[in-house]
Amino acid sequence: MSFAEFYPFYLTQHADRRCRRTHFIGSTGALLAIAAALVTGNAWWVLAALVFGYGGAWIGHFFYEHNRPATFAQPWLSFRADWVMYWQMLTGKLSF
Repeated sequence: MSFAEFYPFYLTQHADRRCRRTHFIGSTGALLAIAAALVTGNAWWVLAALVFGYGGAWIGHFFYEHNRPATFAQPWLSFRADWVMYWQMLTGKLSF
């Protein structure tokens, strides 16, 4: 499956704004944790980045969308799609 085919499906799995918001918050936390790891040299921040990123996504899916995260079936496409969705929310192309 190509990314162009996958992304529309990915968006259907994030129809609830609250799910998209938890993704956005988790992804932002992950970016900040990675920055902290680079600045401090403390590798524990990398673990924190994973907790933020996946934690935000899983909260959104289990509590708001009531579906299974696409990352379980398509991990690489989902990773890419999450950052495309993040950018689209950040730039106002997708409602936040």
